[in-house]
Amino acid sequence: MKKILFPTDFSEVATNAFVHALEFAKVVNGELVLLHTFELPIYDNQFFPENYNVIFDSLQLSEFDMFKDEIPKLRAIAEERKLDKIKMSHRLMDGNLIYNIKKAIKEEKINFVVMGTSGASGWEAFFLGSNADSVISAIDVPVLCVPLEAKFKKIETIGFTTRYRAKDKKALKDVINIAKKTNAKVRCLYVKTGNSDVSETTIKHWETEFKSEPIQFSVIPSDDVKGTILDFVLFKDIDVLAMLTYKRNFFVELFNLSLTQKIVNTSGIPILAMHE
Repeated sequence: MKKILFPTDFSEVATNAFVHALEFAKVVNGELVLLHTFELPIYDNQFFPENYNVIFDSLQLSEFDMFKDEIPKLRAIAEERKLDKIKMSHRLMDGNLIYNIKKAIKEEKINFVVMGTSGASGWEAFFLGSNADSVISAIDVPVLCVPLEAKFKKIETIGFTTRYRAKDKKALKDVINIAKKTNAKVRCLYVKTGNSDVSETTIKHWETEFKSEPIQFSVIPSDDVKGTILDFVLFKDIDVLAMLTYKRNFFVELFNLSLTQKIVNTSGIPILAMHE
């Protein structure tokens, strides 16, 4: 059984992503590990010798009470969607969010991470800040990034971008396996720029190798890679876009304010960031 880590701060963004996490767990026959982290303030106990421990105990108790109150709300969402049979466990951890995500992935043997991002600012923080290096680059499991605007709907089409490298095939096969479980089709996009070194023979070889799979290949000549991918998402009715993380600089450029607003305002789809 697959294990899915769901970091949450119990915000509206996280609650929306929780629905996606539940549905994703259903698709991959998985279980959820809910993670809430908090950072206690640093005090110099030489200035608070008498009430130092009291302060920390009070803060920890407050976080625990909030955690305890919010979990039943998530279980109620699962019941409403008739997904309450999905196994859920919980972790409340003190310390840095990214460090704890890594620790939970290792200790729980996590296969996927599902987490929410909030519009343009959320994408920017996720892909440009320390979260990008730690969650996208430093871990070795796929991350499903869900913007607030992405209300869950049945996955019928999964987009996948490729450069037709041999190492892209594993990720594509993983995407196809997910698609089959939800009876979805895969649309594979290659944006062929003026500097492309991919031969027609390679493209034909891929099409032959995957001809029995529910997949359609598209090769679009353009030097505007970002714009072409966004148009592909918008006009091909993509429900989830899977992308490899070998082009992290591309993520940085793709999710700038104007392009993010374009994709969010028009479709607001989740992105599955995958690793080589």
